[in-house]
Amino acid sequence: QVQLVESGGGLVQAGGSLRLDCAASGRTFTSYAMGWFRQAPGKEREFVAAISRSGGSTYYADSVKGRFTISRDNAKNTMYLQMNSLKPEDTAVYYCAARSPGTPVTSTPRYDYWGQGTQVTVSS
Repeated sequence: QVQLVESGGGLVQAGGSLRLDCAASGRTFTSYAMGWFRQAPGKEREFVAAISRSGGSTYYADSVKGRFTISRDNAKNTMYLQMNSLKPEDTAVYYCAARSPGTPVTSTPRYDYWGQGTQVTVSS
């Protein structure tokens, strides 16, 4: 089992940048495909980005493509989400998630482990 802790959220003006970190416990971080999701008030949780176990493959929602970058450092058991050119519609609670060991990356919400979330607020 893995435990996930997000950090790096906050308040930023439109056009600004933030980086979210997701620290994972345990020694088998490379076993987990990882993803970022977000949920705005009154809306369903939506896919943002995902990364394969090796980091060699990445996937993005159309709404963030070209602005956000997902990456991971397997030596540090940490995944990142670099968010640039932020827009007010990016305001949400952002969650990191991990799939069961050995299962492939996916853009669906079928992740088995979730962090507690971190708030990102983009002001206009």
